[in-house]
Amino acid sequence: MLKLSGAPALSAFRCEKLLANIQTTHPEVTSVYAEFVHFADVKQDLTSQEITVLEQILRYGPKAQAQTPQGQMIIVVPRMGTISPWASKATDIAKNCGLTSIKRLERGVVYWVAAEKEGGASDIKGIQLHLYDRMVETVLSDFDSAQALFGSAQPAPMAQVDILSGGRAALEKANKELGLALADDEIDYLIENYKILGRNPNDIELMMFAQANSEHCRHKIFNASWDIDGEAQDKSLFQMIKNTYKCYSENILSAYKDNASVIRGSVAGRFFPNPENKEYEYHQEQMAILMKVETHNHPTAIAPFSGAATGSGGEIRDEGATGIGSMMGLNSSIDGIGEAVFGELDLAANVSDATAEGLAYETTVGKIKLTSASEFSVDVGTNGQAELDSLGFQAGSFGGGEDGQFLKDIDITTVEGATAALIAVDNAIGQVASQRWLQDSD
Repeated sequence: MLKLSGAPALSAFRCEKLLANIQTTHPEVTSVYAEFVHFADVKQDLTSQEITVLEQILRYGPKAQAQTPQGQMIIVVPRMGTISPWASKATDIAKNCGLTSIKRLERGVVYWVAAEKEGGASDIKGIQLHLYDRMVETVLSDFDSAQALFGSAQPAPMAQVDILSGGRAALEKANKELGLALADDEIDYLIENYKILGRNPNDIELMMFAQANSEHCRHKIFNASWDIDGEAQDKSLFQMIKNTYKCYSENILSAYKDNASVIRGSVAGRFFPNPENKEYEYHQEQMAILMKVETHNHPTAIAPFSGAATGSGGEIRDEGATGIGSMMGLNSSIDGIGEAVFGELDLAANVSDATAEGLAYETTVGKIKLTSASEFSVDVGTNGQAELDSLGFQAGSFGGGEDGQFLKDIDITTVEGATAALIAVDNAIGQVASQRWLQDSD
């Protein structure tokens, strides 16, 4: 494992804010300072050139003046047994920069806390509570302990919960130990049905039930029947919200049946390049307005940064997947690729019978059109070039080719086939971009 120091983790303003927070419980603390620290799990020793590249990648952070650390050191790292969102992205960046010997990067923050007392603050554990999130982070006493971040444990064997002989008490114990958060009626339901089956549940089944039947997945409370002062209500909470749409649906194009809702908009200008003269300009089009509410409130409340990242990822997916899909633009400095627009679909095809025949992906360098459920053609692009063909991405069936990148005879009437087809198209566009880059470099 390699350890690489980083830049200051907090700006002067945030250091002052954190110090004030700590002093509410520990007034003897006089200063706090923090720096990033990075740990690299490597397959083999890095060369001096690779270390230089890695140090350049890890040179980031607030524009704060580095200080000479003073006081007691507290090391905060991601929770053991997890891979942080930062690690996933940083590891990808390192590998894309040619550092193939790196298996994984992780990041921590080193805090130095100084106090008026000689020998430092006595209640160091109390101070730690201001510095880390117990749900997603861990405190270390030394840097060598960070090696545990890269440890790999053997999967535990499947276990059974003996409700046939232990009854309700056995399932209540498992509910607490596994963190299933099962309600009383759910426990009753499981006991009743597993007794009918004549067997005990295993921990995998219980975990799957707990997640699939959670409020986030099923809205079991939001959709449930309920009483007020003993009087049954005629609508669930969810039905009460939907009732607005039921009574007033004018100008609503889609609601409660897709990844997001859509209302009627107006004619507006979309700003993208004209494929003929390659100049950016406004294109007047009928625009619809899309909106939704993300339901990741709970993880965002528990872990504001990673929880919010989960929610924003859901937003990007849901908005992009509404209807037949959103049009996406790619901007790049490579001539001929910078004006590429993906998702320019020819919808003359019969989509109702679940075929993708006739759909086309067109760029300025080439046009790939699906001519059947597993075949495509390559046509000249809008700038008069057909470099997709010259790169070996020729008309025929998805697959073939000697590079092994594409699958053979993809059936795009299936989810798996459509996904593979899009990957093949993406690979082809990537080849064109690489070829362009080489040509421009020469």
